[in-house]
Amino acid sequence: MTVWVVGRGVVGERVARLVGADVVQFHDPRAEPTPVATPGDVAVLAHPVRHAPLAAAFAARGCSVVTVGDHFDDTYDLVELGDAVTEAGATLVIGAAVTPGLSGLLARWSARQFASVDEIHVAVHGTAGPACARVHHRSLTGRAVSWIDGVWEESPGGSGRELCWFPEPVGAHDCYRAEIASPVLLHQSFPEASRITARRSATRRDRGTARLPMLRPPHAEGGVGALRVEVRGVDATGLRRTHIVGMAELLGTATAATAAAFVGAARAGRLPTGVVLAGDAELDTVSLLADVAAYGVRIQEFVGAA
Repeated sequence: MTVWVVGRGVVGERVARLVGADVVQFHDPRAEPTPVATPGDVAVLAHPVRHAPLAAAFAARGCSVVTVGDHFDDTYDLVELGDAVTEAGATLVIGAAVTPGLSGLLARWSARQFASVDEIHVAVHGTAGPACARVHHRSLTGRAVSWIDGVWEESPGGSGRELCWFPEPVGAHDCYRAEIASPVLLHQSFPEASRITARRSATRRDRGTARLPMLRPPHAEGGVGALRVEVRGVDATGLRRTHIVGMAELLGTATAATAAAFVGAARAGRLPTGVVLAGDAELDTVSLLADVAAYGVRIQEFVGAA
């Protein structure tokens, strides 16, 4: 069984290291448009362009696919591949990054502490490699969608400022609506939730220059980033509760750990065929989170202030 990694940026290289060099081969779609994968192989798509065309090509060969991306339109295209992936007997994991990805796992883990969930709010801080920094830049001018009381609401990126407290050492940052695919995927995993939102941290300069080309090349890797997932609902006693969980880590490391956890689950046959989302109830969420933690990402839970 071969694990094909597409993309040799921060995330792709770390996924390869975590999975193991003995089973990894890198695939360059520019040099070799048609994959040579065989049934039972797993492909990790961590390149900066849209993933749906290459995901369809890998799946057609019976290869399971783990995507690491957050392109809004690409997410819809990936969901549309569901029937073809199922017919091929393969698995397509849509969104195995920090958000979407780890955010879905943490939302599902939190949801199991409630009798019913009605709100999920995600916030992310920081970037991984240069491609991620460019996505961050563009997302602040894109269309931000939120699921509010049974209706999709579309807002301009960079609006809706909210102060979000992330796990230490990141702390508090102003966060804004942004073009993030997480609400779309979380809604599919949590159709009962009446409110689902996602925000991204940004500075005044980020918002002021978002409509311009990036004024300077992004850093090879951002600093310590963070994720915050807030779930609200009613517990078994009928009391309304809020549960907050997250992590603070280099986003490239956290993304690679999440992708590698799904690769391990696919290789072990622990994922169903067809489209798989990180927040799906039928997944072994605890085992996946344990794998993420084993790769060095420390999950933190807010338990109150003294």
